[in-house]
This record gives sequence, structure tokens and C-alpha cells, in this order.
Amino acid sequence: MEKIYNKLVRDNIPSIIQEDNEIPITRILSDAEYRQELYKKLLEECNELITAKTSNNIIEEASDVFEVLKAISELEGKNIDAVIEASKQKRLKRGGFIKKIFLEKTISKE
Repeated sequence: MEKIYNKLVRDNIPSIIQEDNEIPITRILSDAEYRQELYKKLLEECNELITAKTSNNIIEEASDVFEVLKAISELEGKNIDAVIEASKQKRLKRGGFIKKIFLEKTISKE
């Protein structure tokens, strides 16, 4: 039986498929394709995070999002430390999300 996936997968997935007595058909993406597929994968993993129900599953899905972010930063010639540093700088300037603030609207002072 043939299953069509047509998606970016983690590096060890072809070996895991072979261990399950299946034959993986793969190809290596160009940098442009890789960028596009990383963004698709980020959306996929974010959706899985949103629908996760248990604490363990939430953390597992968050780690998948993190792994995709690492790959995106590496594609940009950086490492995840650059993302973490940018996050720290943005937190210093604009804050984090600890206070759970929900902005409903603004009113112009005229």
C-alpha cells in the first residue's frame, strides 16, 4: 500500500520507516524549497501545539515548534541563540506575556 506524505520530515524518519519494513521515497530539497517547507512545517507544528490536550503533549509539540525555529535560524546563517537573544531584547523593550494582558481597544486622545 502506498501512502503519500509530501512534507518535510525529521532526519531520522526514513530510517524509522525502513525499520518498519516500508520503503521511504525521498529527495533533498533546494534551499528555496526547504525555506517554503520549513514555514509549512512551522504552521503544522503550531496547529498541533494549539490542539494538544495534556501538559506532556503540549511540551512535546512546543519542542517540535522549537526544532523548526532552530532550522529556520540555521537557514538564515544564525543559530537559535540569535533568536533567544532577539527575544530577550524584545522582552526588555516591550515586555513578555506574564501579566496576561488582553488589549481590547484604544481610544485616541483628541
